[in-house]
Order: sequence, then C-alpha cells, then structure tokens
Amino acid sequence: MKTIGNLLWLILGGILVAIVYFLVGLVMCITIIGIPFGVQLFKLGGYALWPFGHELVNKPNEPGCLSVVMNLLWILLGWWEVAILHAIFGLIFCITIVGIPWGAQHFKLAIASIFPFGKEVR
Repeated sequence: MKTIGNLLWLILGGILVAIVYFLVGLVMCITIIGIPFGVQLFKLGGYALWPFGHELVNKPNEPGCLSVVMNLLWILLGWWEVAILHAIFGLIFCITIVGIPWGAQHFKLAIASIFPFGKEVR
C-alpha cells in the first residue's frame, strides 16, 4: 500500500514539490552560511519524494539550543509560507475521502517545513 501511495503521490505533484526542495537546497548550498539550510531542504526533498511509510521524528537529545535558534531563523527567513501552502493543499486534498491520505501527508510536510532542524526521517 505504501508503494501505491508513493507512486500516486509522485504523479499528483509530489515530484514537483521534491524538485523544488532539491533545487532551492542547491541554491542555498552556494554560500557557506546557507549550507545548513540547504541540508534541511535536501532532507525535506527526500521526505517529499517518498512520504508514505516514513515519519519525521526528533533526533535524540533534541530539540537543543542550536536547533531552536536555527528553526527560528528558518521561520524568520520566510519558510512559514511553505508550511502554509502545505496546509492549504492538505485541506484541499481532505475535501474528498479518497484524498485524505494525501492531505495527511501535506500536513506532515507542513510541520516538517516549519521546524526542520533537530528532526530525522525514519
């Protein structure tokens, strides 16, 4: 079931979300200061590529001081807008019963895209 969900996710636009995360991650990695943000975008891109069967959990001993500060910078730099877009798409998908699993994945991506530091994908 996870494979079917992931394939349908890719067809219904998940591949575009992942490509955007990867491309912006490459742009962020151009500067030394942007590398931590680029790494988080690569993590989100991989999670957006295959969301069914994976979950985003806190790393051991997290959230720490550094991840809280980096998450605050992340939010101040405008990534809260991406979280709002994922929440809106989650609501749109949840209008129908068939779309609820994809809406739930968008809600997971909304949480992941607002607080990416200190998390890992399992």
